[in-house]
Amino acid sequence: MSLELRDLRKHFGRTAALDGLSLSVPQGEFLALLGPSGSGKTTLLRVVAGLEFAESGAIEINGRSMHDVPARKRGIGLVFQHYALFRHMSVARNVAFGLEVRRRSERPASTAIRTKVAELLDLMGIGELAERYPEQISGGQRQRVALARALAIEPSLLLLDEPFGALDAKVRKNLRIWLRDLHNRMGLTSVFVTHDQNEALEMADRVAVLRAGRIEQVDTPDRLYAEPVNAFVHEFLGESVRLDCIVTAGTARFQGLCGTNLATNCPPGPAIALVRPHEIGLLPGPGPVRVESVHATGPMPRVRVTFAGRTTEVLLPEAAPLPTIGQGYGIDLSRARIYTLNDVSNPLAAS
Repeated sequence: MSLELRDLRKHFGRTAALDGLSLSVPQGEFLALLGPSGSGKTTLLRVVAGLEFAESGAIEINGRSMHDVPARKRGIGLVFQHYALFRHMSVARNVAFGLEVRRRSERPASTAIRTKVAELLDLMGIGELAERYPEQISGGQRQRVALARALAIEPSLLLLDEPFGALDAKVRKNLRIWLRDLHNRMGLTSVFVTHDQNEALEMADRVAVLRAGRIEQVDTPDRLYAEPVNAFVHEFLGESVRLDCIVTAGTARFQGLCGTNLATNCPPGPAIALVRPHEIGLLPGPGPVRVESVHATGPMPRVRVTFAGRTTEVLLPEAAPLPTIGQGYGIDLSRARIYTLNDVSNPLAAS
């Protein structure tokens, strides 16, 4: 099922949790919501689910307006970080809960519920755990139970709020591969909230980056990383090296780096350049870049360098010759992006 959000607004006191947010999620897509704490990710999920209500804007699921539609009638499956399983119920009863609490006229027969539960537990790979209780199974198994319970109602849309946040790294990685495969096999439409950048970039068809209740950019993982629309997205996703520069007549010039100029469309005045460590090139010297240390462990050697009054790290291509410590080199910043100061903020401090 498709999801359409138009101009959603939601405040908590004077703080805008959603500030005119619009988003389209086509049928079958796996969309990740990524952003710093307080950016509106969980609020957005709760508004879509009907657990919170927007002050204005529209929500449509498969073309149907959700205005005044209660949460239980939206046909949405929810999976939370902390499972929310009933401790006094067996695994099978937890999965069956959403079906058993339906009105009698809408409730499947008991045999149909048992069959559905058994099928889902087998699909999750935990069929043998049906009679156990939540405290008798592992965290990864509990998360699979929570997912099975969400799928039992045959949701039109699956919403996942930090579903792997309480798991250790190895279990988390295995489960996210498994979940993406399950999404594909079942033809789900899924919206996935995470703080983990790698998780979002590895799992999603598209990623929406949020800041202060707004979407800064929504794109495929490759384009999002390679072509950030602003400084916030560039610095939020992956490592960034920030350099001050001055723009005059369409050219960015760097203090202390004579001859290193970049063409730009930015207006004249102070600006910054942002570049990934692996996008910085070292050129044969002599030059203004001094090599402080070289760490060749791993596929991309890490070289610590000093230039223009700052120290940073450069990632060299695997086959590149290693530079000599203490020697001066030139620098290639041709892959840097120039942004005006008005476009700059610390993504980790955004609210």
